[in-house]
Amino acid sequence: MAQITMSEMLKAGLQFGHQTRRWNPKMKQYILTERNGIYIINLFKTLDLIDVAYDFIKTTVAHNGTVLFVGTKKQAQEAIKNAATRVNMPYVSERWLGGMLTNFQTVSKRVTRLKELETMDFNDVHGSGLTKKELLLLKREKDKLERQLGGIRNMNRTPSAMFVVDINKEALAVEEAHKLGIPVVAIVDTNTDPEAVEYPIPANDDAIRGIELLTNLFADAVAEGLLERSGNAAKAEGNDSEQPMAAWEKELLAKDEKNTLRENAVVTENAVKKADEEAGASSEAARADAQNQESVAKAEEEAK
Repeated sequence: MAQITMSEMLKAGLQFGHQTRRWNPKMKQYILTERNGIYIINLFKTLDLIDVAYDFIKTTVAHNGTVLFVGTKKQAQEAIKNAATRVNMPYVSERWLGGMLTNFQTVSKRVTRLKELETMDFNDVHGSGLTKKELLLLKREKDKLERQLGGIRNMNRTPSAMFVVDINKEALAVEEAHKLGIPVVAIVDTNTDPEAVEYPIPANDDAIRGIELLTNLFADAVAEGLLERSGNAAKAEGNDSEQPMAAWEKELLAKDEKNTLRENAVVTENAVKKADEEAGASSEAARADAQNQESVAKAEEEAK
């Protein structure tokens, strides 16, 4: 299950939609109310849909799938790149090139070209046998390919799923995914059509903090899927030897350990309170018993 709270979502501003005049009627079911000309998204429904999409991403990765992270708008570029890199998944944070999925073979050739250029030393004029101008042009070509294709340099086949920020901005990417039958998890704002994707996440797709929160959340889903995949592989091979953990594995395990410690602390606190209450009750009973004995003794003395 996704580790996210309503408080985190509210602080990140995920509840704020677009102006009421800029909306898609198909988003009506996810709108809570209107305030000062702005639609407010029902985050309770968002939480339910997050859980469904989170489980889908986790299961997909656990079964050897890959997830392509896509977000080319300025607010999403850094979050997409950082989250995807953290879990070693492909990403597109610059302009989406037409045919990146539907014409994947041609794109793969451009990636191969990028890798060839990366092996060159552009400062070695004499050793390369090229002029300074030729080397400069090749370096510019490499830099351009790096910006456009650097995020998918290790993507050897089309992805099993896509995570998208703003499906209006990434309409071409979503269209190509649909042509190939690739399921899409996407943040959908009040001005989008949620039916255009398989796993819509109703939320503000313009707030940087909100984008970071959701992108990192689904990167965590990928990380959990990778952990499950590595566990299944170890069982299948009967390999009990310990392997060094990747950074995302350590981060995820640390998060789980922190949650466990918090739960244990709550249990311990409740146990202490219960013990104090029982001790207090026992003390009261003992005090009452002593008072009764004292009263009996006093009555006996008076009777004598």
